[in-house]
Amino acid sequence: MSENVTENQKNPEECAPSDCSTCGMNCASRKAPNQSPYEKLNPFSVVKKVVGVVSSKGGVGKSFATSMLAVHSQKKGYNTAILDADVTGPSVPKEFGLKEKAMGDNNGIYPVVTKTGIQTMSVNLLLEDETDPVVWRGPVMSGTVRQFWSDVIWTDVDIMYVDMPPGTGDVTLTLFQNIPINGIVIVTSPQELVGMIVEKAVKMAEMMNVPVLGIIENMSYIECPDCGKHIEIFGKSHVEEIAEKYSIPVLARVPLRTDISAAADAGEIESVNIDDFSDAVDVLIKKI
Repeated sequence: MSENVTENQKNPEECAPSDCSTCGMNCASRKAPNQSPYEKLNPFSVVKKVVGVVSSKGGVGKSFATSMLAVHSQKKGYNTAILDADVTGPSVPKEFGLKEKAMGDNNGIYPVVTKTGIQTMSVNLLLEDETDPVVWRGPVMSGTVRQFWSDVIWTDVDIMYVDMPPGTGDVTLTLFQNIPINGIVIVTSPQELVGMIVEKAVKMAEMMNVPVLGIIENMSYIECPDCGKHIEIFGKSHVEEIAEKYSIPVLARVPLRTDISAAADAGEIESVNIDDFSDAVDVLIKKI
């Protein structure tokens, strides 16, 4: 790599949108001083608020939490949408039982609408077979999620939930830099190892200057059917300690329930009601 770089020049991968006014790099993401750093919405779209749902590792129920936040937002009367940015592991269409493929015309691409009216876009709604693997490199995946924002016609959306891929890689960085995210919700599980990874997500959000709206702990416990006792099968929860450390509210502690997984597998996630998620939506609406 050439050492011929001035103090104000940076590797394009290290640039945040706000750096362009002082950056000497002539990269593709460079913006004029008065130009918005974000991708433009389709001219026929309206999206008022955007909440990213993140986890720094897979398998903690991030897509489930995204779906349940959307379900309860829609139930409360907000026009809700889901942008499924987890390109290599898109599970949102399956949870909602969506088989219809997204269609488009000269104006843009139309999201598929769930039974209760949630507008949804996912790569699985474009593939010929939902089991086909997405074997793409990072730039192609990043370009796809940008198009989900700029080319899809989102109709009068009050709140959009973005199901982000796990980790802090290319697609996550693209979303933070190209979509005006009002805040993020971090999804975790009770293990201490996951607690460490949650802190990585918090610090990433701080680096990108995006507010952390709260934490949702999934698989927090099971409830004994006989006595009602909460049994912490993954060990003692550490979510309260992390929340206190970073002054972040715990939005929900969600139990393991067989009826929830059965509904998701059957594509009937909209039939599930979880009071914790209803309360979480109330907090989120106030914060954004």
